[in-house]
Amino acid sequence: MSVLQSEIAVGSEQFEQNKSALLTQIAEIRAIQNKSIEKSYAAKPKFDKRGKILPHERVRLILDADSPFVELCGLVGYGMHDDKDGSDAGGGILAGIGFVSGVRCLVTASNSAIKGGTISPMGVRKTLRIQEIAMKQKLPVVALTESGGANLTYAAEVFTDGGKTFANQARMSAMGIPQISVVHGNATAGGAYQPGLSDYVISVRKKTEMFLAGPPLLLAATGEVASAEELGGAEMHAQVAGTAEYLAENDADGLRIAREVLEHLNWKEQTHSLNESYKEPRYAIEELLGIIPTDPKQPLEMKEIIARLVDDSDFLEFKQEYDSHTVCGWSKIGGLNVGIITNNGPITTQGAAKAAQFIHLCEQTQRPLLFLHNTTGFMVGTDAEQNGIIKHGSKLIQAVTNCTVPKISIVAHGSYGAGNYAMCGRPLDPDFIFAWPNSHVAVMGSAQAGKVLRIVAEEKQKAAGMEPNAQMLDFLEQSTAVKLEQQSTALFNTAMLHDDGIIDPRDTRKVLIFLFKTIYESRARQLNASKFGVSRF
Repeated sequence: MSVLQSEIAVGSEQFEQNKSALLTQIAEIRAIQNKSIEKSYAAKPKFDKRGKILPHERVRLILDADSPFVELCGLVGYGMHDDKDGSDAGGGILAGIGFVSGVRCLVTASNSAIKGGTISPMGVRKTLRIQEIAMKQKLPVVALTESGGANLTYAAEVFTDGGKTFANQARMSAMGIPQISVVHGNATAGGAYQPGLSDYVISVRKKTEMFLAGPPLLLAATGEVASAEELGGAEMHAQVAGTAEYLAENDADGLRIAREVLEHLNWKEQTHSLNESYKEPRYAIEELLGIIPTDPKQPLEMKEIIARLVDDSDFLEFKQEYDSHTVCGWSKIGGLNVGIITNNGPITTQGAAKAAQFIHLCEQTQRPLLFLHNTTGFMVGTDAEQNGIIKHGSKLIQAVTNCTVPKISIVAHGSYGAGNYAMCGRPLDPDFIFAWPNSHVAVMGSAQAGKVLRIVAEEKQKAAGMEPNAQMLDFLEQSTAVKLEQQSTALFNTAMLHDDGIIDPRDTRKVLIFLFKTIYESRARQLNASKFGVSRF
């Protein structure tokens, strides 16, 4: 065994300062998350009056009691479009991976308590991302639908990508991935195709309104007068049109039927054969709070992080004596063998070659990869260039891109420039990528960006025969630094869908075990594909 020995002075002044700062960041993220929840629950009297269940409660009730649930992209769109403080974040959709009747599923719910569940442009991008996850991880999809469709204020931004979500539904059905929709309320125009393209549809008596054109549009377009129930009510779809396979008496009954459908899918859990007799880390994961520096520029020893994430704190390091900036090695997480790649600084030519070789070895034996981001990027300078940093860095990016093993990324600290790509950032398509509240992702450090633009502007002034304007250059440098700092934060990046969500560092091990098991199950499962998917006759 190669057990890591921690050198952290737990309880020291620096430890307590780090802990206090990170707890403050976690509290800030949770406060923003709670604004959307509070706004949703403010609509409870209205939902109660209509005999309906709130979207958050629908998700809670559809899931198996006391089972794990990993939310996805919860703060997408924060500060964008109509959102001012986080209360409208999330794109109008609740989404995550959990268990329904013992089946690991991707669960989505229209957040109809806010703006009728209408979808913003970031909500469409979120939908595309969770569909990508469902297809890659072979997860059945349970959709709890009640939406006014696209937010018409941003219709032009929603229309084309919205059509891609329907195409993905058709592809999932053809792949053999079941989709179950409970239509709790309104599903109009394009929104009607979401349940229409599902494999199982459950309508709710006196609540479902599913049609291509509602009564007002029908009257305006054709002069025909018809009630909502005649046009697209639950009974009509279950008894006349045949769009719905099941007719529920109310919201709760619709959720019950959905759970029964999942129970009879013949979709057995594939992770039961895993070895569950693993040891917990030798160091408390709570200690992560005091290890992570308050200043993103301060170094972070990533072996201290690994010691608190992996089984028994056992880490067999690869090429330990060859470049200390890039750290590679093997561990187990939740009893599953994984390869870990992380950084204690910039990626050098030696580090890039080392990491690429390590990836090839993991590919050879099909060991999943965990990337823990903590890098300022690739090393720069004359020595680095002459030693082939571009060549070796390119080889590493090739290895990360083309390896077929599962890949999970945790943005633990800084992740800058092409180093983000080399560490399997969002552009290189990890299976999952989550960030810690303290993390920063950007093309470069904010201070460096400001200085770069200052130097470029000053050289232009000199080339034009002008005397450099110090006041203007100061403003350019400082404003650039401020802007890039704002655009590098964890909150900004998660709002832009650059990750799948922000997690409390203390939850990382539990989340990793859940995600690796999700991937393990997807790799073991054989789908029964068809050419066109399930047709509704």
